[in-house]
Formats: sequence, structure tokens, C-alpha cells
Amino acid sequence: MDARVAISGTGSYAPGEAIDNEELKRLTGVEFDSARHEAKIGIKARHVARLRGIDESTVDFAEKAGRLALAAAGVGAEEVGLFIVATDTPEYVSPASGIMLQGRLQGGEREAEALDISSSCASFVIALDTAARRLATDATIRHALVVGVYNMPAHVRDGDAFGWSIFADGAGAVVLSRAEGRGESRYVDGLFRADGTQWDFIGVYGGGTRKPVSHELVDSGRYGLENLKKLPGDRNVKLWPPLALRLIEKASWQKKDIAHWFFTQINKSVIEEVMGILGEPMSKTTTIMDRYGYTGSACVPMALDDAIRAGRVGTGDAVVLVASGSGFSVGANLIVL
Repeated sequence: MDARVAISGTGSYAPGEAIDNEELKRLTGVEFDSARHEAKIGIKARHVARLRGIDESTVDFAEKAGRLALAAAGVGAEEVGLFIVATDTPEYVSPASGIMLQGRLQGGEREAEALDISSSCASFVIALDTAARRLATDATIRHALVVGVYNMPAHVRDGDAFGWSIFADGAGAVVLSRAEGRGESRYVDGLFRADGTQWDFIGVYGGGTRKPVSHELVDSGRYGLENLKKLPGDRNVKLWPPLALRLIEKASWQKKDIAHWFFTQINKSVIEEVMGILGEPMSKTTTIMDRYGYTGSACVPMALDDAIRAGRVGTGDAVVLVASGSGFSVGANLIVL
């Protein structure tokens, strides 16, 4: 890249009081094995606006996380030249949630670019790479706000035990800034893989152009979050280690240089297995699904924010972010904080 770009601030947000597994069962009327769920998946609690009666959705989450990240960076909203919302649960089909976020934060028309990136739960790592490269090649943009946000519970149907037990609301944001005077802090590189032939496993298929909203669609129950096929249980175990190691090789780094690893927060046992394959201790990764459930495109930036605020990582540490989503799409970023 032509210019160094670094993360200058992070922030995260989840709506309302946490809901543990037993309360979730009472609120939704679904049943699942809480003990097994907590032991294998690692999810003990989550935040869901819909279940708390909180009138907030995607752009509300993104705005609150974004404001925290801007405050941490010491950057005013008026200084931001690029807004990207990374999500597959946008506020509307159109207009883009990124445009709405720009309007919330800047209050009107500005010389700024605003857009969404939607690639399932890999949206944030793709958006981060996109923003870093835009800043590096356009001297008129000094700061970018990238928010990974998730509101999948809005699409979970009544009685869906899988959907209610896994998915949660949240947002994680980072401010990217030109890195003059920031020492070695920088965005190093990214690497991505995709296989769109596997689009028909899990997703929100109703409401687009193939399946527009209709009485027939709703009456038949073919709306909201749908599981069309069973996802392979070992998919991420096979995907994440080689992708992370290939990224490090691509950047001409070595595995020993990496201080911390961040992964999609859908299954703690998978992360434990992946860290074992990498030959790394669990102390070099962060898991937050016990407190936040699975927050899709928000979970990696939320985990990063959690680790920074807890002091597990800090300035000068090299970290790898890895995220994957249905469709499928998977990506990784290498960053020096």
C-alpha cells in the first residue's frame, strides 16, 4: 500500500441486559440443552433488543459502537471521509446502512463516502481491508469508520431453537487513520477465499428479488433465518489455520511474530481446536461468546475491542483476525496495533 494506515480507536455495543440460557428459554418458549450448549459452543448469555422490548436495530447499534470508537481515537465525526457498515442484516434493503450511519454522525451532506459490505459473517474483515486500501491510496481521506454489526435475531422465527440459542445483537467498530507518527502501527495485509456454489446452506433468503415479501411467503414460513442444509461441523477447523498461515507467509512474516489471534465467535470448541492446530496457547486468543452469543459480522471487532480494553493486546502487537460466513466467504487481516 502507498501509505501506512492503522487502527486508532475501537468500540463495541450490545443492547440491554444480558439474557442467560434459562431466561432465553422462558422468553422464547424454545428448548435446548443448556449445559451442552455452554460446554461445547461456549454461549452462556447474549443481548437481544427484540426480547428486551428495546426499540433499536442495526443502525442504532452501529451508531453507538461507532461513537465509542471515535471517542477512543480522539477523532470527530466530521473528520471521517469513509463510512463502511459491514453486515448481512442491514436496516433496510435500500438505502444502505452505511449511508444512514453517515447521516446520524455527520448530520447532513458532507464530502464523504458511505457504503455497506455484505459477505455474510466475513463482512467485517473484508470491509477493514477495503477501508485500509482506500485510505492508503486516497490522500483526501484521513479517517475511516468501519463497523461490523449484527441484528440476526430480528430474522429468527418463533420456535426456532437453533436460531434463538445462537444468534445475538451487537456491533464492533474501528477507526482507521493515516499512520503518520504512530510508530510501527499499521494494516499489513489481507487474504480471502470464497465459494459461492455453497450459497444454499443457511441465510435470510426472503425479502430479496428472488423471494420478495408476500402473504404466500409469510404464510408458508419461508421467511427470516432459514437452514436449508446442515453446515459441515469441521468447516472452520479446515478453513482457518491454512488461511491464517498463508496470510502470514504472503506478508513475509512468521507465526512467532503474532501476539494474538481473533476468530469468528460461533463455537469455542472450534477455536480451541484451531489454536491446537496452530500450536498456540488459548492465552493468545480471545473468546467473548460466553457473554455476547454469536454476533456475526460484529463478533471479531467486538473481541478485538474487548482484548484492547482488557489489556490483553496493545500498541505494537501484531494480531491476525479471521472470519468466515455462509455462502461461503472467509477472510483474514494482519495488523500491527
